Amino acid sequence: MKLLFIPFSVIGGLASGFVAKKLFEQAWGVVDTQEPPKPEHREVGFGKVIAAAALEGAIFNGTRAAIDHKSRQAFATATGTWPGEKRPDEE
Repeated sequence: MKLLFIPFSVIGGLASGFVAKKLFEQAWGVVDTQEPPKPEHREVGFGKVIAAAALEGAIFNGTRAAIDHKSRQAFATATGTWPGEKRPDEE
């Protein structure tokens, strides 16, 4: 069954990247009118570079997790099998 989930995973990954990019662009537009700074930009403050990277990472990871979890729920509904573990391991 895990092999059958691969197409769901690939499509979900592509969709999450697209959605996350758009969400980050919207969120950064609230923070600043200039494009988000990258580490290779010379004339930007260190804090601004870190803030942009942290915001982008949070949005990308959150979006990816949400879409991955929902695609697993859809797969489980369609097949009756959850493609993954039931719960995190105990420490």
